[in-house]
Amino acid sequence: MNRQEMFNKFLEVMNRFAQIKAVVAIKDGFIMTTPFTICGSLFLLIACLPIPGWNELMSGMFGKDWAAPLFAVSGGTFSILALIIVVCNAYKYVSNEGLDGMTAAGLALSAFVIVLPPEIVLEDGQVVGNVISKNWAGSNGIITALIVAYITSRIYCYCVKNHIGIKMPDSVPGGVVRAFEALTPGFLVFTLAALVWGVCHFAANTSAPELLFSAIQVPLQSLSDTLAGGSIIVGLQSVLFWAGIHGPNVVGGVVNPMLIANSLDNQALLDAGQALMGNPAAKLMTIQVSDVFVKSGGCGMTLGLIIASYMVAKSEQLTSLTKMATVPGLFNINEPIIFGLPVVFNGLLLVPFILVPVAAFIITYTAMLAGFLSPMGAIQVPWTTPPVIAGLLLDGWQGAVIQLINLALSVVIYLPFVKRLDSNCLEEEKTMNDLA
Repeated sequence: MNRQEMFNKFLEVMNRFAQIKAVVAIKDGFIMTTPFTICGSLFLLIACLPIPGWNELMSGMFGKDWAAPLFAVSGGTFSILALIIVVCNAYKYVSNEGLDGMTAAGLALSAFVIVLPPEIVLEDGQVVGNVISKNWAGSNGIITALIVAYITSRIYCYCVKNHIGIKMPDSVPGGVVRAFEALTPGFLVFTLAALVWGVCHFAANTSAPELLFSAIQVPLQSLSDTLAGGSIIVGLQSVLFWAGIHGPNVVGGVVNPMLIANSLDNQALLDAGQALMGNPAAKLMTIQVSDVFVKSGGCGMTLGLIIASYMVAKSEQLTSLTKMATVPGLFNINEPIIFGLPVVFNGLLLVPFILVPVAAFIITYTAMLAGFLSPMGAIQVPWTTPPVIAGLLLDGWQGAVIQLINLALSVVIYLPFVKRLDSNCLEEEKTMNDLA
């Protein structure tokens, strides 16, 4: 098997992976969480605006607890993210099957609450029961939430599609029918959740989220936080997108839960009064690094390609496409370039399309290690926020500087490839004119 055959086989496998129902549900479910994370980020950004003297100014105007309502919004979004995820993922999985996603989402939420730790221990050692711990309803419970959503969805779909349960007469209203359809899968899901709770509690004196967190989530988060791990994540997105598969969606469906958990772990350090810069406990590879610092103009940092085209392009094809793609590119929408140039299956652009974001990630990661750029907490910006502005909002002027450096590097790397591409386009246009 030669290299091309191996690459084609790899693309075939990844394409099949992208179509797995659970992966699609995870991708769609995380898209549904966007209003919660972005709105929570905006309130958190106002509370922690990266402007010197901001807190002192606001405290002088509104009192020392001026940010408490803003942090309450953060607590109602980021701190219950696992609860939101279990609902959204179950809803999308079952809805994609053409069934009642809302009922399944409710069952999944209940099952997730069942397997949560039944009590919390306060700092003074006092044990409090009948509460839901935000510690496990937030980032630490994301893996458990995904597993619960998947199992609940599978059971619900199997029971409903195979008519397992109470059958109602045709004259019964549809809402009542759906309610009774959920009885059997609900009973099975809750029974399984109770068994999991009992085994974890009585056999291991723990809970399912705590067990999964230590066995799965911690190792995965640690792997995603390495230079090698981050480079693979970034590079694989570009490889798949070049091949016509939406790499950010495919890869993000798997790694975004880990990257979000990394950012929420950093936020927990900030909430505890610790600084992130120079803190060995801080995670460097977070969702903001993936979405903002290595995707200026979109996957592959094609804004650098657009700028390079403005600098050297002479062919009518490339200049017209560049003008058309500029405004979308400023807002990180690069489908006009990806499919219009195209970048997809363009052998000339494969190397820079992969190399540019990987190089940008290495620069960003190194800047954090060197103490120039701070690791990211929970604050996020909408993915359409233009480069430099996004970096400024996330990490002050240092974030803007790193984005500018990454963008400048992307132009330098793309430039020779754009020159060659433009030369090919000029030859094609000359040939067509001669034939005309």
